[in-house]
Amino acid sequence: MSRILNAASVAAVGLTAASMLMLAEPGFASDLAESANLPAITLPGADAPVEADEADLSTEASQPVATPTPDSQDEPAVEPKAAPQDIDTLAELVAATPRPAEIDPELRCLAGAVYFESRGESLAGQLAVAHVVINRANSGRFPKSLCGVVHQPSQFSFVRGGKMPAVRNTGQWNNAVAIAQIAREGSWKNQAPGALFFHARYVSPGWRKTRVASIDNHIFYR
Repeated sequence: MSRILNAASVAAVGLTAASMLMLAEPGFASDLAESANLPAITLPGADAPVEADEADLSTEASQPVATPTPDSQDEPAVEPKAAPQDIDTLAELVAATPRPAEIDPELRCLAGAVYFESRGESLAGQLAVAHVVINRANSGRFPKSLCGVVHQPSQFSFVRGGKMPAVRNTGQWNNAVAIAQIAREGSWKNQAPGALFFHARYVSPGWRKTRVASIDNHIFYR
């Protein structure tokens, strides 16, 4: 009997050690102690060489970083509307979404967040980032406008002096504008429903938040 108990004790210790190692990995950040001093949002990808003609965007470049805000009750995600019947993929919907002749300020702020935060990600990842901005504006915990969310101090560091850097790839910018429209209209399902926060995989802030999705280089929480 004593040998059986000793073997069980050794197995339990082994499982505990394995669990501690698992929690130390970045993918388990939501199970670690929350740290308010670490960035909530980070920017992947490098700029492409083509200059865009967005005259009101600043030429100052930066890497976006956002800091976490204290938890509260989960907020519902934007409910998706039905896409046109002949649209089968998000890529097709992006291609079928015309760029407006004039981009209103709220759409420009949302598209800017998509472009500077996730232009190197898949379209699904870009859409999830757009919904984080929209969810924040609807949550009551952040500014009520999309521009207010994007320009909130210490949230997105690509915004400097109230301005965004210059757009350097017109194709990626057009995709970001289309994704922003799709997210604002709720015309495609968001794979990170209710998310209010996200960070890159290489960051481990140790938030005590509910992890809702992992898409490309980003992990999303509410």
